[in-house]
Formats: sequence, structure tokens, C-alpha cells
Amino acid sequence: MALSDAKVRNAKPRSKPYKVADGEGLFLLVSSSGSKYWRFKYHFAGKEKLLALGVYPEVTLGDARERRAQARKTLAAGNDPGEVKKEAKRLVILKSENAFEVVAREWIEQRRHTWAEITVKTRTGRLERFVFPKLGKRPIADITAPEVLLMLRAIETKGALDTAQRVMQMCGQVFMYAIATGRAERNPVPDLRGALKTAVVTHHAYLKATDLPEYLAKLDVYDGALQTKLALRFLLLTFVRTTELRAATWTEFDLDKAEWRIPAARMKMKEEHIVPLSRQAVAVLRELQKHTGNRQYAFPNQHNPISFMSENTMLYALYRMGYHSRTTGHGFRSTASTILNEHGFMPDVIERQLAHSERNKVRAAYNHAQYLPERRKMMQWWADYLDDVARKLRKRK
Repeated sequence: MALSDAKVRNAKPRSKPYKVADGEGLFLLVSSSGSKYWRFKYHFAGKEKLLALGVYPEVTLGDARERRAQARKTLAAGNDPGEVKKEAKRLVILKSENAFEVVAREWIEQRRHTWAEITVKTRTGRLERFVFPKLGKRPIADITAPEVLLMLRAIETKGALDTAQRVMQMCGQVFMYAIATGRAERNPVPDLRGALKTAVVTHHAYLKATDLPEYLAKLDVYDGALQTKLALRFLLLTFVRTTELRAATWTEFDLDKAEWRIPAARMKMKEEHIVPLSRQAVAVLRELQKHTGNRQYAFPNQHNPISFMSENTMLYALYRMGYHSRTTGHGFRSTASTILNEHGFMPDVIERQLAHSERNKVRAAYNHAQYLPERRKMMQWWADYLDDVARKLRKRK
């Protein structure tokens, strides 16, 4: 006799589990604790089998009958409903394991050893901010070009054109990794070529030789944090990349040898870089050491002492000094390069000090200390040149 809602609801527990049949293989299993389970009994390949259809009352009698009907259709098609259910569950788990976020984080971990820590943080941050909220839970194999474009358009509408391009490129690399690891069959990003606005390329603003007197005068009277003032002074003396300066640790400096060795892991080109320190640069570090010498980082974060200086600290200081759009910390590299070239220093020596790319990796590894004597002389000349500019300015006053 077929079940009714009332009969299912009123089925009471007994000392032992018992079944209440509905017909066509469907029955309700009532446990001794009172829990009620829907089961479907069927035969496949000559064997009796059971298929779990859910728990009452979450699954009603009507729901259970619909699931029985679906299972009978599966049987009629020559398939085992139990195996079909297992495969569906496996695919759900597989899709969650192959969600874009899971694959992207794995991709980052696979490349972490080749990137500077700041690069890892920047790329992870962009994924977490822009991509994961929109695509993170989607199976990477199911994501289409229009979905990626919709996510990128949201970045583009904020005016962050360069960021949109970088995020698109990064997504393409994640898709390629998914293909290589067997979790996707194609990369939809190339389909978006030309779909985004192109950012206008602008070079870093930098100071010309004629701008240095005014800049040095303003830096001399800068009334912000002493650490920031020393950082700007040291950056001009060494013209390293701002990321290389901000994350510098005291263990990298040998003040007695007047040398700064930046580990390969922190360099853009992934090779150790030696920065000869002028007398003036050493003097800056000795002054800084009085204030931060007990910290890991030479230029610690003012709000989080266990971290290093924020990327905006020096930039905002330059803004306060009146150099918004006139120069950046990175621009000091162009300033030094231009002046050193104009004063006849060998281009190879300058390029080596700027730690620009060496295409031949064997040569790059061999030449990490290339031109070191020449570079020591050049760095001292540069520091003396800056002092001379400042001295002439004081005489004029």
C-alpha cells in the first residue's frame, strides 16, 4: 500500500530499524533513534542494490518519488543509478578542487621561488581583489571569455587600465597552467585581444640636472619623518629600485666594506646585485642605524614595525615637497643614468649598476660583480657630484 504524508510523519521508532514500503522499490527506513531515510531498492546486472535518496523531512515523500522516477529512467537506459550518483558527486568535488581560485593559488605557489616577495604579494592581492570575487568559485574549465571580460570591465570602469591589462595577462597564465595540469582544455584570454582600452604609456617623471639644486634644498629642510628623509637621500645616492630599498635588511649591508649585497630573491632579474656604497651613503646608513638598527628592516614600516616601509611613503613625501607629477622614487634612476652618461661614464658600467637585464643567463651569473672597481669609483663620483650641487647652492644663498 502506497505511503501518505501522514503515515510518513507518524512513523514511530521501534527497538529495531524497520521499513515502510511505498511501492516500485521505494521505502522509508525508520531507525531506532527515530531518523527516517529514503531508500530505493533495485536490481542491476543480476544484483540487488540500494540507492540512498535523502533524509526525511528535508526530502519529502513527493521529492523521494521524483528521485525514484529518475532512478528508474536511469535503469531503463541501461545504467546503474548508484554509479551515476557516485560519478555526479565525484564531478562536483572535482569542480570544487578545480575552481579558478584553487588553480590560481597553486600557480602562485609553483612560481613563488622565482618571484620577489613583493611580486607575490602584488599578484595575490590583485587576484583576491578583482578576480576571485567574480570567478574564484567557478570551475576553471567552464569559464568563458565573456565572463573574464565582464570581470575586467569592472576594473576598466574605475580607470585602472594598466591594472586591467595586467590582470588579464595573469588570468591567461593561470589558464595555461590549468591546461598544462589537465584541468582545462583551452585558454579564453586570447579571445579578448583588443577588447580592453589600452593605457597610454608614460615614462617615470625624473629630475634633470638643472632640477637637482632645488630638490636637494627642499630635501634638506624636509620636516617629515627622519626615516623617510634618509630613505629619499639614500635612494638618490644609490638609485636602486624603490622595492629594493624598502625591503632592505640590515644583514645585507657591510658598512666596513661599504657594500650592499641585495639577494637574488629580491631582484627583478633574480641575480644578486652589489651596490658599492659611497662615503655619503654609508653616513646615511650610520645615521639610520641609530634609529632602526635594532629592527630587521633598515626602513621599517612606521605603523607595523615587523614589516618594511610602505610603497607610498616616499612618494607622498615627494608630493609634500611639491614634486607631484615631476618625479618619483623610480625616476632617480633616470636622473642618475642621464647625468652619468653625460659625464662620460661607460654605458656598460652604468647599466650594470642599474641592474638591467642580462639576456645571456650564463654571462649574467658570471658577471654579478662585473665592473665592480669602476662602479665603486662611479658611485663615489655621483655622491660627490650631489654634494657639489648642494655646496654651490649654499654659496649662492
